[in-house]
Amino acid sequence: MELLQRLTRRQLDALRAVEAEETPTRGAALNGVARRLGVSAPAALEHLGPLERLGLIERRRGKSRVSPRGRGCLTEYGRHHRVAERLFGRFGFSADAACGAAREVDLALSHRTVERLCAAEGHPAVCPHGESIPPCGPRRG
Repeated sequence: MELLQRLTRRQLDALRAVEAEETPTRGAALNGVARRLGVSAPAALEHLGPLERLGLIERRRGKSRVSPRGRGCLTEYGRHHRVAERLFGRFGFSADAACGAAREVDLALSHRTVERLCAAEGHPAVCPHGESIPPCGPRRG
């Protein structure tokens, strides 16, 4: 099973929260991550432990940073999500509906399946919202 497929939706949300809260000069504080997730600090910490064990975040002095492996995982997630959005968009879903449908399946899709879908779509550059789709390439994360 691929790394992205092993993550729960909540773990992915926690990884994205760390990315959003960290700055170039300091890591993300637990309270900021918890606030973004809408949970208590202890609950947020429960999601960060597995991310640290998987090497997706690094924790030091109570602050969290997304690791290079974690950044690769987030890039790969963006690719999975946006390719899935394109597919649902082709079936007549609005951009927002395509996004919702993509969230239902994006973590379950393998790298190989996403590459095949992307090729079948002619390697689109953007999703229905106009966000860029990371290019095909070797596995990330």
